[in-house]
Amino acid sequence: MISLLKPQAVPPDAQVAVVSPASTPQPDRVESGLEALRALGYDPQASEHILARGPLYFAGTPEMRLHDLHHAFADEEAHAIFSTRGGYGSNYLLDGLDLDLIAEGAKPWLGSSDLTAPQLWLLDQIQLPAFYGPMLSGDFAREDGVHTASLKAAFSGALYSVGTPEGMRPLQAGRVRGTLYGGCLSILVAMLGTPYEPQTEGKLLFLEDVSAKPYQIDRMLWQLQQAGKLEGVRGIVFGEMLHCTSPGAPPDLLDEAILNVLDDFDGPIAIGLRCGHVSRQHVTLTLGVEAELTVGREAQLHLLEPAVAR
Repeated sequence: MISLLKPQAVPPDAQVAVVSPASTPQPDRVESGLEALRALGYDPQASEHILARGPLYFAGTPEMRLHDLHHAFADEEAHAIFSTRGGYGSNYLLDGLDLDLIAEGAKPWLGSSDLTAPQLWLLDQIQLPAFYGPMLSGDFAREDGVHTASLKAAFSGALYSVGTPEGMRPLQAGRVRGTLYGGCLSILVAMLGTPYEPQTEGKLLFLEDVSAKPYQIDRMLWQLQQAGKLEGVRGIVFGEMLHCTSPGAPPDLLDEAILNVLDDFDGPIAIGLRCGHVSRQHVTLTLGVEAELTVGREAQLHLLEPAVAR
């Protein structure tokens, strides 16, 4: 267990910052997301470069994106940070993150997908919990895109559980406790062999991805396994795995592929949790907290401690 740097709970009417740490979002979807935040009672403040375009597919240079992120953490009026989207590019921020500034201004940073890399780096380096959850242009901008119960629980410090209603189903039975950790599978694999390599050992692992064929999921899990990143892992929860299918293949091919590559893994395994890349109702998970995974006839994940100070 690590001693978490728990930020303060987020008031229901809080001012919040909105940043674009990776790819450029669509302006109309950002505006829809901002309206959704206001409807929830928040007062969103858009960062300076939130709609920057370029270079390439990035929402501004690394310096521009770091400026906005650091400003959001340093802003005493902002109680939380929301992200417009993932896409690609937050890896270029890793070596420029001001860990002291972020620790001093610790607050929940909500995001997922490509943001796995900086979220886990902050968790590993300064023990700032990662709020893995919905983003403006992909989730808040669409009807029924956000699982508001888990978001509000995560921000308020209330304990909560997710299970069958949130899409979870069993793959391998068991019951374990551990520190919840993980994110987008392809990003975790991309971090292997770098100074930012994820610290998965002994954790309760959450893994999700989108539009990867079953053999590609198999290959990434094999790579994690061969890199020693499944050693001591206590249990695994997979996300919804949206569009992770092969044309004409049996619908349970992904399940079979996972169980095949994890044949020697003796902990509980569940799949289907709508967190990360999802079809609807994006669940918020607080990575870094102690949790319990129970898999039997059904699957449930219980978050056993708050990620904020109340």
